[in-house]
Amino acid sequence: MNPEEILQGLDPEQQEAVMAIRGPVCVIAGAGTGKTRVITHRIAYAIAAGVTDQSKTLALTFTARAAGEMRARLRGLGVPSATARTFHAAALKQLMYFWPYSFGGAFPKLLTSKAGFMSEAMGRSDTFLAPGATTLREISSEIEWAKAGEFAPDQYAESAIAASRSLRIPNGKSDRENFAEIAKVYDSYETLKRQERVIDFEDVLLLTVGMLEEDRAVRERVRDQYRYFTVDEYQDVSPLQQRLLNLWLGNRNDICVVGDAAQTIYSFAGATSSFLLGFTGRFPDAKVVRLTRGYRSTPEIIQMANRVLSESATHGDQQLVSMNTHGANFELNAFTTAAGEAHKVSERISQLDLKNVSVAILARTNQQLDIFERELASRKIESQLKNAERFFDRIDVRDAMKVIRSASVIPNDENWLRDLESVLRPFGDADYIRALMGLAQSMHADGAPSLRAYLRELEDRADQNNPPALPGVVLSTLHAAKGLEWDHVFLVGVNDGTLPLAPGGGKDGGAIAPSTLEEERRLFYVGLTRARRQVHISTSGEPSPFLAALGAAQS
Repeated sequence: MNPEEILQGLDPEQQEAVMAIRGPVCVIAGAGTGKTRVITHRIAYAIAAGVTDQSKTLALTFTARAAGEMRARLRGLGVPSATARTFHAAALKQLMYFWPYSFGGAFPKLLTSKAGFMSEAMGRSDTFLAPGATTLREISSEIEWAKAGEFAPDQYAESAIAASRSLRIPNGKSDRENFAEIAKVYDSYETLKRQERVIDFEDVLLLTVGMLEEDRAVRERVRDQYRYFTVDEYQDVSPLQQRLLNLWLGNRNDICVVGDAAQTIYSFAGATSSFLLGFTGRFPDAKVVRLTRGYRSTPEIIQMANRVLSESATHGDQQLVSMNTHGANFELNAFTTAAGEAHKVSERISQLDLKNVSVAILARTNQQLDIFERELASRKIESQLKNAERFFDRIDVRDAMKVIRSASVIPNDENWLRDLESVLRPFGDADYIRALMGLAQSMHADGAPSLRAYLRELEDRADQNNPPALPGVVLSTLHAAKGLEWDHVFLVGVNDGTLPLAPGGGKDGGAIAPSTLEEERRLFYVGLTRARRQVHISTSGEPSPFLAALGAAQS
């Protein structure tokens, strides 16, 4: 595409961001304002204008799904060789390539699940912590937070206290006591990994940072490879990721960061919006563009979200304007039990045209979703629990891909979608077949030329663990829903003590720290802005104080 074609269909602020193709650029992009469109069009525009070559670009984001979406859009804009990866995927590729030069020997095994190693580390560490599922999750999360913040085992406990970390370990001990025990497990875990020559995902970033800092030749080769940087969801970077980004960038300033501090919801994992908020301090000449026109949600939804955010001590001045036609007002229902709530929510969902609208049930915690999954099943409403079994690891999906791979050998570009339907027909009407066909129909509509191109997209998604959308009602936590959208969103269990989530799960009566309360408010805001047509809110106890902003608190 030529530059003028790339600008078509963009609003004035989007065009301003896309045309800012040199030097440091900061795009503040509110929820649903088209940030992925801006990112990909800006990269394509810079390439079309001759500012950079597509092989020299690196777009970074935080989920495989987002990276896959970027690559698909860039291909549609005529730049198939532009690189879009998660921080971890980009670092892993470099680490594996340069490992023989910088470290020598075989590349260590990558640990995809910490549970087994964590249990053994607990056994070795002489700790009073019991290896239950909840405790293991908490310890894993704490170790991930520590490594993202670059805290060694002997620094962890004091760092966690200083950061006002809150634990949900049901053993009756104080957080301070548990921090000291986690430090022991952390130390044993690191020792065990070294003995077994295993690394985890956090080590990938740490080792890449170390390699680039210590090996000048490798650092110069990487900097020569990538010269034009874009960072999506910049409010979610950790200190470790920022350190890696600094090494990639060097003393150059061809970087565009895109984010929204009002959507910072991963502080518990080490993310901080300080780098986004301090970007102009580091680059005083940076171009700043604000996107405030919302294209996802109705005015009713945007007004709700604006009211919630207006209560924020730090983001109250950030307001979106919906560019869509008016829709339905939100629904609010109060119940006395979670069972009654699940029954009525499922009944309301059954009244929707599920063949033509997308629906999600979003909750603060995974445990809240179980009863909704059972209730939907009792009504024979298909549902999908997000973050369940990896799609491309399923045997039936692998079998389907083998058939597609065989069929793609015979060129039939004109009727490839019909050929795909034919070869998949023996698999029936299973959910994964509908997901595969849905992706194919979308690609065919966008001009994908052949079955081979479709297969390449599938293989790319398999490598990145970026599955196509599965049919049915989506069940997800609010955190896992970040970056996604549906026609109807049911926010369930919006109770005091759950959203915001009380320290210790509400068991120790502790007060919520102001910073935690702000993050929980942002989480509610993110949940509201996942909806395109209507938001349905329900409570099963004392209503959340966040509902007061909507004039909707009930007792």
